[in-house]
Amino acid sequence: MILALDPSALVQRYTGGPHSAVVNQAMAAAGTWAISDLARAELLMALHRVSPDPVTAAELTAAARADVDAMVVVPIDERTLGRAVELGTLYGLRTVDAVHLAALDRLPRPLGLTTLDARQIPAAVSLDMEVVTPLER
Repeated sequence: MILALDPSALVQRYTGGPHSAVVNQAMAAAGTWAISDLARAELLMALHRVSPDPVTAAELTAAARADVDAMVVVPIDERTLGRAVELGTLYGLRTVDAVHLAALDRLPRPLGLTTLDARQIPAAVSLDMEVVTPLER
């Protein structure tokens, strides 16, 4: 199975947050990891925001970049943006979430999604993604 990863979950992996075990277990069980191009940028920016200092930021982003290098990175193109408008309108998603999910929707199934963003869950489930999250659905 391909496991798509949302930045909300990946930040936990690198910072050792309270849900890092769920994320790490899901990643260990998956054969392939995937992320959208937009989510990659969002992740790297988030790691800088949560870092207490530049040295920690550099260490966290280096770890993230190593993982991203092993992932399928889904590009953002006109087709993806059109689908994002549909998903965002239908599910009331933020633009960034709609674009991320629209990109991931291009991947073959079975497809899992690890996220800590509850707003994404209804849309992901409707797109036939198996959601892996510690959150109540």
